[in-house]
Amino acid sequence: MSVFERYLSVWVVLCIVAGVLLGQSAPGLAQAVGQVEIANVNLPVAVLIWVMIVPMLMKIDFSSIAGVWQQRAGIGITLSINWAIKPFTMAALAWLFIGYWFRPWLPEDQIDSYIAGLIILGAAPCTAMVFVWSSLCKGDANFTITQVALNDLIMVFAFAPIVALLLGVSSIPVPWATLTLSVFVYIVVPLLFAQWWRGRLLRKGSEALTKALERLRPATMVALLCTLVLLFSFQGQAIIAQPLIILLLAVPILLQGVFIAALGYWLNRRCHVRHDVAGPSAMIGASNFFELAVAVAIVLYGFDSGAALACVVGVLVEVPLMLWLVNIVNRSRRWYEHGQKEAAP
Repeated sequence: MSVFERYLSVWVVLCIVAGVLLGQSAPGLAQAVGQVEIANVNLPVAVLIWVMIVPMLMKIDFSSIAGVWQQRAGIGITLSINWAIKPFTMAALAWLFIGYWFRPWLPEDQIDSYIAGLIILGAAPCTAMVFVWSSLCKGDANFTITQVALNDLIMVFAFAPIVALLLGVSSIPVPWATLTLSVFVYIVVPLLFAQWWRGRLLRKGSEALTKALERLRPATMVALLCTLVLLFSFQGQAIIAQPLIILLLAVPILLQGVFIAALGYWLNRRCHVRHDVAGPSAMIGASNFFELAVAVAIVLYGFDSGAALACVVGVLVEVPLMLWLVNIVNRSRRWYEHGQKEAAP
């Protein structure tokens, strides 16, 4: 690892602090950048995400994607966790921590709204940022794109009914414009561009592709850090104004992320799934589609609601948490593969 990558956690902390200070000292600038959006999809953040995920998407070899079927255990585990476990564990943690244990320290009139926001967040599995986490944990690119595509398809049909069930209401107005545009912006456009670029490089030989990916590697890290600065600057004032509330909301989100990642990783190990599939499988389960969650919370409860704030806290927690989980997955590779060998017949 380069010196830059070795101290990535330090740069992350510095960027979080810089983002909060920027949002506090220049709120007008942060708000102006935050308002450059279409259907609640922030365009500056989208561009940075493209820079992060295009190198990962360039690794996808569609001629080999049929081989993903051999890793169907990993796909089954991820789908089961995303849709049969994760929304319900998030709801349970929200009710336990926000509705019971932390109730005395929270405004009474916002508690139900906070719980609703956490439920919405837990029911929206991640799409774009998964490519970053998968790349950082040396995941199989073909598995990742297949898993994300399946999640996007299921989300169209399952997201609203699951949220409606957990919130106890009859219908949820899903912001279809946000959902459709997010898939197009974060998946379709960068995938097409990455595959076009991959094709051009491969015409010069496989070495050309390898060298290009190596040159792009620092850009991915820089884009990730810039994204952190932007995301935290958007909420700089809220973080300073409501630190205790944000801290309390972060607790169930953190516990949910750690539990779901650990469960996915352990199940993959028990089912003898390859490590380069188990890593992204665990990451996909633990991360959230925060653009969709924030949009739904705003539609249902309003921009200044506790639900919207809870979803925003999910954004603030996710990147540092996922980087920590990626580090654990990478460091535990020997343990993971050693356990598989011992269990093999």
